[in-house]
Amino acid sequence: MLSRIAFAVAAMLVATSAPAQTQRLDAGGISVDAETIAAGLEHPWGLEFLPDGGAIVTERPGRMRLVVDGKLSAPVAGVPAVVARGQGGLLDVTIARDFAETGTIFFTYFEPGDGGAGIALARARLVRDAGAAHLDALKVIFRVAKKTRGRINLGSRVVAMPDGTLMVTTGDTGDADRAQDAHDDAGAVIRINTDGSIPADNPSPDGSKWLPEIWSKGHRNAQGAIYDPVTGGLLTVEHGAMGGDEVNRPEAGKNYGWPVISYGRDYSGAKIGIGTAAPGYEQPLFYWDPSIAPSGLAVYEGKMFPEWKDDLLVGALKFQLLSRLERDAGGAIGKEQRMFEGVFGRIRDVKVAPDGAIWLLTDEDDGRIIRIARAP
Repeated sequence: MLSRIAFAVAAMLVATSAPAQTQRLDAGGISVDAETIAAGLEHPWGLEFLPDGGAIVTERPGRMRLVVDGKLSAPVAGVPAVVARGQGGLLDVTIARDFAETGTIFFTYFEPGDGGAGIALARARLVRDAGAAHLDALKVIFRVAKKTRGRINLGSRVVAMPDGTLMVTTGDTGDADRAQDAHDDAGAVIRINTDGSIPADNPSPDGSKWLPEIWSKGHRNAQGAIYDPVTGGLLTVEHGAMGGDEVNRPEAGKNYGWPVISYGRDYSGAKIGIGTAAPGYEQPLFYWDPSIAPSGLAVYEGKMFPEWKDDLLVGALKFQLLSRLERDAGGAIGKEQRMFEGVFGRIRDVKVAPDGAIWLLTDEDDGRIIRIARAP
């Protein structure tokens, strides 16, 4: 068994900046070049761009790295202990809207605790010293109180919203009834301020109806979330069971139905809940059947692919593809276009870079960061 020091050294050496590896591919009639930016990442999960042109990326076993000028750093020091089990570990990451001044980042992880583990959201200051980086002033600002010994359906995207709040998705942990429990943070969208306090305009800020931090309920496992400038709200993509993956627009105080209504079926083939619709439960904006296992969501706002303006880009784990959902001026979803099926492997996250290129994370033992750019 490796010692802690040997393991740390090994982890530093595994991930590598990749030599130029470019594939010419077709993306719905558009010729693109797919370049591997970095390889050797162990199940990378979340990626966010930094104002100076770099990026920050997480690996599920508990490592965080920087990408600067196409080079991958050693692990950032100061990341808390995570439970790397099943779908759990170090998960999403985003930066504060004032990152350029404060260096503040937010990240989610599967945190050990009494009774198992649970999703937690931490804030910290990213300090980039010469040749190294570490986290300072780390503070957990939200955690799911009820722990689980399970390892699936953890959700865990975090979005910094324009109004200064944070939105965090949590899954049902494999216990579907938790998504309908108003006093359980599982199966929900959580809305808090950046210091962990409760916004006064949350649906139940006094906790009389729902836990005060809950924004919406009835979510099975949202592994993609983004602020949508078209509709001015949050969008999520979440896993159904066998069928019934959904795109939703979570709104304050609303219930999105899981497991009372669903367009999917149980893995046994049995019916889920009471059907596909019922009073008091919201309908998805779009659903997939069969399931593609969606993870990662972006709204295309770049200049490189003007044909895709305002469309949604969704990664797929099971079907190993990038799904583009066309939208009209009001945000209504139309046709789906599937791209790169089976080319890269399981796509965990999707981001649009400042230059308009699309960056993908592949969820593999030898995970990669791939940049998709329009071919010259």
